[in-house]
Amino acid sequence: MLRKYMHSLEHKFYARDIDARQIRPFEWGIEFLSGGSEAEDPHQFIREFNTRSIEDSEGFFTPPPLDPGEYDFNGFWLKFPSSIATPYEKNNTVQARFFPAGANDRVVIVSPQWNADDQSHVALCRTLNRFGISAVRMSLPYHDDRMPEELTRADYMISANIGRTIQSVRQSVQDIRRAADWLYSQGFSKVGVMGSSIGSCVSWLAFIHDDRLDAGVFNMVSSWFGDVVWRALTTSHIRKALEGELTAEEVRGVWRAISPSALSHRLPTVRRPALLISATYDLTFLPDLTRIFFEDCDRHGVPHDKILLPCGHYTIGKGPFKYMDAWHIINFFRRVWR
Repeated sequence: MLRKYMHSLEHKFYARDIDARQIRPFEWGIEFLSGGSEAEDPHQFIREFNTRSIEDSEGFFTPPPLDPGEYDFNGFWLKFPSSIATPYEKNNTVQARFFPAGANDRVVIVSPQWNADDQSHVALCRTLNRFGISAVRMSLPYHDDRMPEELTRADYMISANIGRTIQSVRQSVQDIRRAADWLYSQGFSKVGVMGSSIGSCVSWLAFIHDDRLDAGVFNMVSSWFGDVVWRALTTSHIRKALEGELTAEEVRGVWRAISPSALSHRLPTVRRPALLISATYDLTFLPDLTRIFFEDCDRHGVPHDKILLPCGHYTIGKGPFKYMDAWHIINFFRRVWR
């Protein structure tokens, strides 16, 4: 009975902006990927690109160094050039809001969910401050002031454009790592990450590729990027554009390089603490896909705690669940950074 009720709430919250969810056309988007412009067979190119990117995931997710003078910080906002140049000028400047807690020793890089507004996770950042932890709230690609003028939603972050979606996730990961570079240059000794939904995915990819990130909270986790897009309530409009062109198996394949489970070979060296949070009635990060993520971490010995909240993907942001969620997040960082 509770499952039926929670699922009905998930559908209710999903439907609030259903009219704004455009079904954009399927596109290979190989022009967004290095070497794609010369490819004759887009599908074959995407398959090979994913294989190369997984084999050299270290290079794929590591940004080139940025000159310290290119970071622009006014005490409240941090701006710097993204390492990924996209066709959308506004998206090429990373923007992050800084919430100082006083002492420069502990800080969390916070990455919100897809289509988050500019106030999302601000309350969490301020609550972290109360416990002596600074926070940097990232604007994801195509979000907030990074959104191109033709958009009202962050449709270019995740879409039926295969190459642009890969580029966006890679850009997010490299943006996080450049933010970490700046934080360490400012004297912080402990830098952690926290993300929700797609923010959790990109934070995880940064975490497993950057040993400097001391701890991480991953708020809703999943294993295969393509499976989420294909099966999730939230992305059902994207599936409508995909299903006339690709099978479910092919969708998993074209987005392997940005899938946590495809990168599980990184996990044996991950020995930093992680908190993995999931929702029992999640219709977006479906429980069977979350279990695969958990099994990956268990199999490779990643030190982690698991929290299962009795809610869904949307309702985790509503009371009382958002308070429970915040308590677990803050308590984790306080505990590991004593």
